[in-house]
Amino acid sequence: MPLRAWQRCHAALTAVVALTTAAVLSAAPPASAAAAWTELGSDRADPLTESQGLTSVEVPANSPNHYTGIGTIPVSVSSRGWNHVGDPDASYNGYYVEPYQADSGSAKMYRVQAPGGAWSEYVHTLSSGEALNNSWVAISPDGQWMLSGEYGTMSRFLVFPTPGVNASTSPSANLPQVSTVNLDHAVRDVQGCDFVNATQLLCSSDDPAGTLFGVTKPLLQVDLSAAANGTSDVTGHVTALQQLPLKSSCSGTFEVEGIDYDRRDGTLRVIVVSPGFCVLTDSKTYRFKRS
Repeated sequence: MPLRAWQRCHAALTAVVALTTAAVLSAAPPASAAAAWTELGSDRADPLTESQGLTSVEVPANSPNHYTGIGTIPVSVSSRGWNHVGDPDASYNGYYVEPYQADSGSAKMYRVQAPGGAWSEYVHTLSSGEALNNSWVAISPDGQWMLSGEYGTMSRFLVFPTPGVNASTSPSANLPQVSTVNLDHAVRDVQGCDFVNATQLLCSSDDPAGTLFGVTKPLLQVDLSAAANGTSDVTGHVTALQQLPLKSSCSGTFEVEGIDYDRRDGTLRVIVVSPGFCVLTDSKTYRFKRS
């Protein structure tokens, strides 16, 4: 969620008594008659702590899903200017990574929790032409590489060594971009991606225009020409699978947020934040299984 979105969420919380519920909004039709992923159900997404992103965590065993939101940012972090957190991810061996950005500056920050519980911070100094925003991270199945995305209309994903996992990384050194995923089709406002396997990702897009794929707020699939690595660029083939659910008791602008694919049972989860007053009442984490 970009800065404007969490400001809208905060305004809704402080002005709740002044807002009224609008007419029921019917969901827009899907991008295709047969969806690639079937909706199984949904859970309410808390606007403070579950409105930015989520990830399933395999280590320790039986860990709950981790969510991010305005209310999950520690004061010790926000007081240093890192006031926006994006969609996190976790390696299969238990390293959990949250992406952070500030309102201004020349760096991004990745906050890492090791399996033992200790936290550390890795800062990346922006490369020439790199956007400041830090919307999401996706860790490769082997744990060594981390993809990260820039908000807006983009034709690439950035590749980094996974902080805390890749032996080349250190909290005391700049976290470098080491390669790029070059997309064969532009994407807009990607809020999260997660690996399905070494060469396929699913991504949630908050695209409000629908001009790139003929549908707004799409679920995207990105097929890589090879596994992401730190030595060479790869190509990503982008396909729009279907529109994500836009269901609420309020009318207005929805905000598609983070995404998670749980390889253990094949469940896909995507957060969709409701418009206006309903950001408080019926924002959802939707669950899907492959059709």
